[in-house]
Amino acid sequence: MDYGPLLERPQAELAGLAWRGKSTMALVPGFGPWVMLGVVATTLALQPDEPLRKSCGSCTRCIAACPTGAIAADGHVVDSRLCISYQTIENRGPIPRELRSKFGARVFGCDDCLDACPVGAGRFESHPDFLPASPEDAAPRLTELLSLDDAAFTERFRGRAIMRAKRDGLLRNACVALGNVGTPGDLDALTGALTDRSPTVRGHAAWAVAALANRHGLTTIARTPLENALVLEHDSAAREEFVLALAELRRDTDG
Repeated sequence: MDYGPLLERPQAELAGLAWRGKSTMALVPGFGPWVMLGVVATTLALQPDEPLRKSCGSCTRCIAACPTGAIAADGHVVDSRLCISYQTIENRGPIPRELRSKFGARVFGCDDCLDACPVGAGRFESHPDFLPASPEDAAPRLTELLSLDDAAFTERFRGRAIMRAKRDGLLRNACVALGNVGTPGDLDALTGALTDRSPTVRGHAAWAVAALANRHGLTTIARTPLENALVLEHDSAAREEFVLALAELRRDTDG
């Protein structure tokens, strides 16, 4: 974000840059949570500003907007174990099964609590360095992500924040997203991911195959690749995902 407009604000509003919102984000008057804060190291003796005497009042929009209920009912505390941003970026292991259906098409972070905040609503400008290079970078095809090996992942996302998720994490997230929003035409890409070199990706692909098949009535088609992959699977956590996925298909068919 361009900080110039902040510096043009009346001094009274600069006395304390922000207040801590119920989403736990720093809320800057006129900009809301859409500000990236930095740090300046200096030996100068500076007088601290007076605290900004503002609050969220009775507003609970961020709490209501959170897809997983990660923000405490009275605000100011976020359970990272439920936060989509934590799960899709920082978590290196499996995404809890009970959360996956709540992720929608998200593969890297979640801004729902920020989008819902009325402080600075409508501020969508961004620093040019943070803008995606193309529409494909802003919203990549999920099935294309499943085809990335380590070299292709690094080449495509070098120097960008998405590298934090690492290749296996991004493909894991893409599987979950396809399970939630994928079309029948995406089933082939997911069944291909059942043999990915990462057991984490394979396990989440199994969940996604069952989820997509159940939504589109493709359980008969989906069962065979799941059964074949289970025979070859040697990782215990991935095997458990395959077994659970097949059980879910059977429940759908038997029902």
